[in-house]
Amino acid sequence: MMRQLLVFALARIKQLSVTEAEDGVDGLRKLAEQRFDLIITDINMPIMDGLKLVSRIRSDETHKDVPIIIITTEGSAEDRQRAMALGANAYITKPIQAPQVIAQVKELLGK
Repeated sequence: MMRQLLVFALARIKQLSVTEAEDGVDGLRKLAEQRFDLIITDINMPIMDGLKLVSRIRSDETHKDVPIIIITTEGSAEDRQRAMALGANAYITKPIQAPQVIAQVKELLGK
């Protein structure tokens, strides 16, 4: 549900193509197939959580510099600090506002 809302919100950004992944493992599989300009993930996902995904992306030479936004219900300062220390570029807690997400995406993409 949240993924669908994000896709709908991101459709407002011209020339932006969105690829969805079911979980962290599916996300890594898609990263192996193509390059992306930005990654949005949640911390709480089945199979592989978002923090492990961020760590794996940052250790991959091909994708280590791709901006990552975490959107999550985990709002504690410790969770935020851990995500940022692992290499996330932005951390947004739910409930989200579409303008906030759009602004963050545009900022990180330089649009």
